[in-house]
This record gives sequence, structure tokens and C-alpha cells, in this order.
Amino acid sequence: MNYDEFQRQLGKAGLTIREFAALIKMNSNSVTNYAKSADVPSHLAVIAVLLGEMAENKIDFRSVLSKIDIEPKKPRGRGTGRFGLIKQED
Repeated sequence: MNYDEFQRQLGKAGLTIREFAALIKMNSNSVTNYAKSADVPSHLAVIAVLLGEMAENKIDFRSVLSKIDIEPKKPRGRGTGRFGLIKQED
């Protein structure tokens, strides 16, 4: 699915990109980065289409999703917290 269609489906559900990302426990920047490649991964496309259809059929998808314990996606590219073998402070 291309990014424009993805946004259209989220619009049908009454969601912004930021709201969608929060709903599925993703970083909103990770979602908006797909605009650069123009294609959205199929798993996110399926979710967006289902949310759009649920909203059109007046099904409260928020209450449905609240029943699922969604683990936040871990950020990629983060090292072990060391730079030059010196432990970094939080």
C-alpha cells in the first residue's frame, strides 16, 4: 500500500499518524519515515484498513485494541549504552 492510501485509511478511522502510532505503540517518526519510501509495510497497511472499516461500521476499535497487551516496539540502532568503552549515564 502506498503512503497516501495509508493516510486515507487512517483518515477514515479518524486517526492522525501520531494517534495511530500511539495506538499500536510505535514511534510516530518511524511511521512517518515510510513516506520517504512511498510504501507502507503490509502489517501496518492491514491494521490501517481494518481500523478504517471498523470505524465506517461504527465499531469502537479503541475498546477492541485496549483488550490487547501491545508491547512497545523497541528502537532499532541503539547501542549498548557505551561510547568508546565508557559506560554512558542515563
